[in-house]
Amino acid sequence: MIARRTLLAGTLMLPVAARAGAPWDAVVDPATGTLAAALARAERAGRPFRILLGPGIFTEKLTVRAPGLTLQGSPGTILQYGTAAGTAKPGGGSWGTGGSGTLTIAAPGVTLRGLTIANSFDYIGARRDGAGNGAQAVALAVAREADRTIIDRCVLLGYQDSFYLQARTLVADSRIVGGVDFIFGGAAAWFERCELVTRYVPNADGFGYVAAPSTPASQEFGLVFSRCRLRREAEVPDGSTWLGRPWRAGGNMALTGQAAFLHCWMDAHVRRQGWTWMGYKGPDGEPRRLTPPEARLWEFASAGPGAGPAGVDRRLLTAEAAKRFTRANVIGF
Repeated sequence: MIARRTLLAGTLMLPVAARAGAPWDAVVDPATGTLAAALARAERAGRPFRILLGPGIFTEKLTVRAPGLTLQGSPGTILQYGTAAGTAKPGGGSWGTGGSGTLTIAAPGVTLRGLTIANSFDYIGARRDGAGNGAQAVALAVAREADRTIIDRCVLLGYQDSFYLQARTLVADSRIVGGVDFIFGGAAAWFERCELVTRYVPNADGFGYVAAPSTPASQEFGLVFSRCRLRREAEVPDGSTWLGRPWRAGGNMALTGQAAFLHCWMDAHVRRQGWTWMGYKGPDGEPRRLTPPEARLWEFASAGPGAGPAGVDRRLLTAEAAKRFTRANVIGF
């Protein structure tokens, strides 16, 4: 869990009328109110709604269902919860990966700014105790209904499956931290000037995969990273981390996976081979592998000690082909 910080005094949802010139429909102090109550009010409003979160920790597991919502954090605002895929769900069963998110966006036109969103599930403890199956624990999920999501200057913290994207998303100037497949999904998403940080896991043989795209073959673009920086926690060794692997979710043969790193700086933890395969069960139920050459995994103008030479599994775009990878082409906004 994240250590509690000193909280500022305040009022649960201070109406705009009570604060001359304030642009907020609701202001929430974690010492006196909840984000859940503010989101419920936003749904009832039936119009674009702006929420300001005060500094401190919100320990809540929530879904945004209000279209056009803006959710703004203050310095020190943290939203956290500790649910994993294998965690028991009220009423029976378990959450599964898709249901494990600390925050799920399930409405179009939502903007998040200045927030830290963490899944505080004890991944290290689960791995140590042999309970790692079902340890996928999403910090932020962008559901299929969440078209035109904007994530601006946020921090997303997890270990396995930190950030799940299923709808068009812009991610700018943000820090995304994780280990195994920590940016994944079938969305067309544009990441610009982001920091992608691989976490250290004690006694691990390798340190995971940055991206796991499950892009439909009919969709030209998937997870596209422009001018991002691939970093690592201090103890992550050189040559230990894959750029990613293509995910054929549920064995769906229509998913081929597309990801590209453009003008990105890569530290020495990135493996020279770049990408690797991911297993799935074919239509006949037999185990198979989706390999990098079968998918659409690319780089262009990588820099830094982790920028490797071209190879069978590490393919480089030509300058002409790279021109197709623009924000306008990838997400259209």
